[in-house]
Amino acid sequence: MQLTTRGRYAVTAMLDLALHSGQRPLRLADIATRQGLSLSYLEQLFACLRRAGLVASARGPGGGYRPGRPLSDISVGQIIDAVNERIDATRCEGRGDCQHGDTCLTHHLWSDLSENLQSFLAGITLADLLQRHEARVRAEAAASAA
Repeated sequence: MQLTTRGRYAVTAMLDLALHSGQRPLRLADIATRQGLSLSYLEQLFACLRRAGLVASARGPGGGYRPGRPLSDISVGQIIDAVNERIDATRCEGRGDCQHGDTCLTHHLWSDLSENLQSFLAGITLADLLQRHEARVRAEAAASAA
């Protein structure tokens, strides 16, 4: 059930994009440097994110990426789905043939957990994460000023 680096990196890169997107598009090289990620891997992820409409790209000098829609309309679940990541707590990938072709005793428990995880991630947007980040930054600044 563990989220792979593919999903984690996609969410991290999208949050970085949200944090630093302004008037001009951001270069993937800048995100890669800030987050310590492989540029070639980010290029693969952003191709998936672009196909899903989560990012928009601009070519040429000053080109790069920007969010493809408002941050409040981009959920963590959509990002994970866009890079073909599955969050599934069952051993059978939800098919119900976990124990020699039959449904195991705990299949429904793990299936429900998977659904709850997917619902939870679908309910968190980049705008939510950005707001939490900004609140933490303000709190840290206030604590260091005191």
